[in-house]
Amino acid sequence: MSESALVDIAVGTELPELPIKITTSLVVGGALASRDFTPVHHDRDAAKAAGMPDVFMNILTTNALVSRYVTDWAGPGAVIQNVSIRLGTPNTPGDTMTFRGSVVEVGDDSATLEIKGSNAWGDHVTGRVRLALPL
Repeated sequence: MSESALVDIAVGTELPELPIKITTSLVVGGALASRDFTPVHHDRDAAKAAGMPDVFMNILTTNALVSRYVTDWAGPGAVIQNVSIRLGTPNTPGDTMTFRGSVVEVGDDSATLEIKGSNAWGDHVTGRVRLALPL
């Protein structure tokens, strides 16, 4: 998107897809960076004991990836005003999560996006993000 952000978008504008390969390093690094030391996010045996095939991504890493997705699209002048997400299926190493999104509302200086990040199991994250956009 260009610096004339609000001129370039309208309700229904589709964001480009963004596939993200889920690796053990991404899952563990995200958990450690967000100070989430829950064993299922960094210890494969603990995750398996909890019924999972491997470690799985924490919500803070998911939230960061949602923010990356929308700001990569909107550009450096955009400011996230609100994020409302809901988790679904887990993200585990070896999978790919693909983000998709669209503009669902445009205000005088903002836009609201509906986003979804899906993997082979289904929707990992769904939600809405409101951005303040440069005029």
